[in-house]
Amino acid sequence: MNAPTAPAAPAATPSSASVWRSQLGTYLGLLAVLAGMVALFSSLSEYFWSAETFITIANEIPALAVMAVGMTFVLIIAGIDLSVGSVMALAAATSAAAILQWGWTVPAAAALALATGLVCGTITGAISVAWRLPSFIVSLGMLEAVRGSAYVVTDSRTQYVGDAISWLSAPFFGGISFAFLLAVVLVVVAQLVLSRTVFGRCVVGIGTNEEAMRLAGVDPRPIRVIVFAMTGLLAGLAGLMQSARLEAADPNAGTGMELQVIAAVVIGGTSLMGGRGSVVNTAFGVLIIAVLEAGLAQVGASEPSKRIITGFVIVAAVIVDTLRQRRAKV
Repeated sequence: MNAPTAPAAPAATPSSASVWRSQLGTYLGLLAVLAGMVALFSSLSEYFWSAETFITIANEIPALAVMAVGMTFVLIIAGIDLSVGSVMALAAATSAAAILQWGWTVPAAAALALATGLVCGTITGAISVAWRLPSFIVSLGMLEAVRGSAYVVTDSRTQYVGDAISWLSAPFFGGISFAFLLAVVLVVVAQLVLSRTVFGRCVVGIGTNEEAMRLAGVDPRPIRVIVFAMTGLLAGLAGLMQSARLEAADPNAGTGMELQVIAAVVIGGTSLMGGRGSVVNTAFGVLIIAVLEAGLAQVGASEPSKRIITGFVIVAAVIVDTLRQRRAKV
């Protein structure tokens, strides 16, 4: 069996200068949105523009960020994974059970959490590929099954693990947690994998034209499974980060978080139709979501108001993505 090769380049490709200008425009646009939101909330709340606020935001986003990294790859292959929030909860639950009930060491419990996420992601990808089912349907089923498993493992109660793994969220440098630094490293590594490796080019190629990839000698099926497995693994890591920050494993953790993850990725410019995306841009999307939530909390917005505004932001991001697609076809 021949090893997969990168798809052949199309006959006409945009110049490197035009690609660079497009990427720069995207970066500047995201920075402008982020700066505008910071300026708005700083004017509405005297407490927003402070080191404490920004450190708090930085320490609250690692779980969202690492899941968004995985979701970026999933959306690029024109898939979707709605189970990441539930996988995060189950990973945290299994690690807590390993520490509190089974007497495992912290490293072993952490490995179990990662393995839990990996297995869940692999199951989602394998079922979707083997039976040619839409990943939306498969991951929706996994969302419920995995959430139910989290309730079973925790006996439907929050499990307090204390400071067993709190080092992951403890201040490391200037008040910034180790989890945040780890998330930054993952963003950089994932971007390099996406843009500088054969695997990354295959991921983009599958989302752009899967049939062309087959004709080029690349079997998309194992790559799809790997992408979903990686996303599950990162959701498992997010579960560790969340339980470290809260010093507890809550079976309700991550409920609805899949929408935040998807919103962050789409805001960052990754296409819902597949074939285009950037992990670095996703990181900007995560920051925008985090600043929006922190700002709304500081100005005293009610929970329903927060959800309504976040919903409009998601719709706006999808509209922008659709307009980009239409412009690209002109």
